[in-house]
Parts: sequence; structure tokens; C-alpha cells
Amino acid sequence: MKTVPSESELDWVLVLAPFRKDADYVAALLREQKIEVKAAKADGDLVEHLALSPGIIVITHEALNSQVVARIATHLAGQPNWSEVPIIVLLERTAPIARIRSQLLNSWPGSRLLFYTRPIAPLELVNGIQSNLLVRLRQRQVRDSIERERELRLELNHRVKNILASVTSIFQMTRRGATSVEGLASDFADRLQALSNVHSAVFEAGGEEVSLSAVVDLTVSPYNSNGVTRINIIGPDLVVSRDAGTTIALCLHELITNAIKYGALSHPDGHVDLLWSVSKNGNSELSLSWTELGGPVVQEPTRQGYGTRYVRSSLGSLFGTVPEIVFAPEGFRFSVEGSLARLARQ
Repeated sequence: MKTVPSESELDWVLVLAPFRKDADYVAALLREQKIEVKAAKADGDLVEHLALSPGIIVITHEALNSQVVARIATHLAGQPNWSEVPIIVLLERTAPIARIRSQLLNSWPGSRLLFYTRPIAPLELVNGIQSNLLVRLRQRQVRDSIERERELRLELNHRVKNILASVTSIFQMTRRGATSVEGLASDFADRLQALSNVHSAVFEAGGEEVSLSAVVDLTVSPYNSNGVTRINIIGPDLVVSRDAGTTIALCLHELITNAIKYGALSHPDGHVDLLWSVSKNGNSELSLSWTELGGPVVQEPTRQGYGTRYVRSSLGSLFGTVPEIVFAPEGFRFSVEGSLARLARQ
């Protein structure tokens, strides 16, 4: 079904007529149709009206002097690429239309000129102006579409750069911890798959914000199956930015991987408590903790592995604070806290 644009969506009309009777007549016709109209003179008043960006210019034969033509030419030259201001010229029946058209096209190159001879039927004039107001509306819609496309290209470029930076970081950190080509290939492939899964889950949520609970559930659900809960999740449902959700999910993947290889999840009776909470002491602070229990006795490693480095760096950057990492004998612990607003605007 065709939609009718509202009055607020349509442009306004500038009338240039030296004779007050002509200006009043055209203005009255348009106002009857709820079309906004302003009348201007050829002096500085015209410059002020043109600066307000009229959607259509209606000009009578008598107003076509060199000063007016020059001022309109300056106005048209400053229009953006999407804008083609319709100009309706009301001529006397005996006027040399071909010569006037040629002169105006020379002064206003590329302009959208329409000529009517007087006397003109009110309905014909109103219909012509309404049709060109719709043309003007379509031009603005094209402008908005171009702007949206430009923003999407910039956003896509930004996201691709972020993904490539993540892949590069993952490869460099994986390479430093690799002891064989086969191990490097396997670990790197696993981490790329995790990156792919996280992006799919976050993007399926839609929009620029995602539910933290949903992101966490999607990340840990493969490890809580067959009625057995290895990772306990406790925390309120919060909304964070898409980038923050992606970072948290990737860090959780690394913590889970380390727990499976060396920590609580490597033991049949081991489990993990993943908790987050928000304090309301003036500024909302988000606290996130990972605590491993029931696993083998923990010994602090002589060097940091990929997972620890990645989680420390990524969550430290995201939260804006240095995370706390504790290799306690009873179980590995990790915690970080920061402003919730920071995670919402990442």
C-alpha cells in the first residue's frame, strides 16, 4: 500500500514575486493545501531565505533580473550532490520561453527547471508544486540511504579490522606457546573456531547490544550437558555492547580450555563457579570472577601461557583495570571489575 508522506516530511516553497498580488496569490493557493510557503524580495531578504534551504523555488517573470539570477546561481552551486532544487518559472504567455530557458540553463547549469505560462489554472500550479515536493522528498530519502550505506561500510571496515587484529593476536600468542607444528595448528584452529562461534552467537542476537547472560550461556553450554553442571553460573542479566560480549566470550573460552587441560575441569569431581554482580555505590561497577574447585593441586607456572596472557590483556583493556589472577593450591582464581558503563559503550 502506498504511504502518504506527512506534512513534516515535505519541504517548503520559496516564492519570488516583485508584485505583492502575485506572491499573495501563490502563497494562498499553497497554504490551502497545507504547504508551507515563504515570500522573499530580491534584496538581502532573498539571501536569508535561500540560506534556510527551500525545497522548491517559484519565481515570476518579473523577478528574473540579473541580481536574483546570480544569487540563485550561488545557492545552487552550494548544493550537495544529492540535491536538485526544482525551480518553477511563471512566464507571461507572450514571453520568449526558448530564449529564457537557454539563458537560465546557462546561469543555472544542471538545474531542474519547469516553466508555466500565465494565466495558469490553480489546480495545475498546485499539482505541479506537490509533484515536485514529492521529488524533493525522494531526493532526501536517497541522501539518507547513501548516508546509511556509508555508515555501514565504515562499520564493516571497523569490524573486519578488529577481527583481523584478534586473529593476529591469537596466532602470535599461540605460536609463542607452541612446542610443535602440529600443536600450533591444532590450538590455532580451535581458537579460530571459538572466535567464529562467538561472533555467530553475538551477531545472531542482533543490534549493537547483547545480553551478558545469553553470551555466557552460549559459551559454557557445551560443558554443561547430560544433566551434569561443571560450570555454575550466577549473575543478573545485563546488557553490554556487542564488542564487550565478544571479548568476554573469547576470554571464557580460554579459561575453560585451561581448566580442561590443567585445572578443575581436568578432574571428574572438579567444577567452576562463574559469578558476576553489579554494585550500586554511586557508579555501577561490574565484578566478574572465575573460581576453580575440586581439581588437582595448583602450582603457579614458571611462565604465562596463551590463555592467561590473553585473558589478562583483553579483560584488562575492556574493564579498564588490572585483573587479579591467583594460582591458589585449591584452585585457580581470576577476577576483574570495572564500570558497567564502560562495557556498554565499547
